[in-house]
Amino acid sequence: MVEAVVLWNEPNNLSHWNFQLDPGWSRFADMVKLGSTAIRNVNTDLPIVLGGVSSCDCDFLRTMANYGVMDHVDIVGVHGFPLDWNHWTIDEWPDRIAEAKEVSGKPVWVLEVGASSFGAEEVQAFGLERTIDLLRNRVDRIHWYSLFDLPPTWPAETRHKEAEGSSYYRHYYLGLVKSDGTPKIAAERFPSDGSVGFCQWFHFEDPRLDDAVRWMQDHGVRYLRTGLSWADSFRPNATAWFDRMMEAMEPFDVSLTLCFTPAHLGLEEHHTSPPKDNQQFADFAAWAIDRYAPATITNPQMEQERVATV
Repeated sequence: MVEAVVLWNEPNNLSHWNFQLDPGWSRFADMVKLGSTAIRNVNTDLPIVLGGVSSCDCDFLRTMANYGVMDHVDIVGVHGFPLDWNHWTIDEWPDRIAEAKEVSGKPVWVLEVGASSFGAEEVQAFGLERTIDLLRNRVDRIHWYSLFDLPPTWPAETRHKEAEGSSYYRHYYLGLVKSDGTPKIAAERFPSDGSVGFCQWFHFEDPRLDDAVRWMQDHGVRYLRTGLSWADSFRPNATAWFDRMMEAMEPFDVSLTLCFTPAHLGLEEHHTSPPKDNQQFADFAAWAIDRYAPATITNPQMEQERVATV
C-alpha cells in the first residue's frame, strides 16, 4: 500500500534540481504547493512528504518555510550520508533531526541514510549499526539506502558523473547486497523486526525488481521508499511498467516519490530542470495518486453518487 507520497528528491542537490535555473527555489516551492493541492483533491487523507532534503539541510527547510510550503505538507523528509559525502559527523544525527523538527514544525522522516562499502565492508557495517542506534526512537521512518549495489555498467544519477572522482564511485557501493547477489557484512546486521525500511530506486523495467521484493520479504522489511519517474511516464509502455512495479510493492508500506522532469517539459532538456509549467507536474501527481493511492470510500451513498457521475 502507499502510505505517503513524497514530492521530489533532493531538490537542494544540483543532481536532482537545477537551482541555477531557480536560484531562490521559488519555482520549486510553487511546484510543491500545486502538487500538494492536486493530490489532496484526489485523496485528502494521504500524507504528503516534502522530498528528501540532501544532507538534512535546515537552511533549505527555512527557505521552504518562508515560502509557506510547510502549510502544504504533513512530513519533512531528510537524507544524510555523513560517512561518505556530508560535512558533518555521524554523531550529529540527533541534533540535525531536532533542528529539522524545530525549523519545519513537522514530523521528520529519514527517507535516505546510508554508508558505502567503498573503502571497506566493515565501515558500512559500523555505519548501519551506529545510524540505527542514533535515529531509533527519534523518527518514525528510517529508510536505509540501499538494498542493492548499483550495477557497474549503469550510470549513477549525478550531474557531473566521473568528474566527481571518488564521490561518484561511492554511489556504486551503497547496497547491502553486491550487484552479483553476494551479501555484504552489513546485510547480516540489518534488523529483521521490520523497524527499518529501505530506499531502493528501480530503473525503468528494472530486472532486479522481483529479487528485491523477495529479499525484503525474507528479511521482515515493512517500509519501502521508491519512486515513479515523471520523465519515464512518457516512455512507451510506461503505465504497464508502473502497474507491474506497484503491484510488486503491495506487501510493503510505500513512500512513493514523484520526481524527474521530462526533458521536453523542462526549462532545459534535462531531468533535473524545473518544469516550464508547474501545473503539469501537479497533473502527473494527481494521475499517479488516483491510480495507485485513491481515496477509500467508506460511505456507500457517496460511492453510488460517484459511480453515477462516471
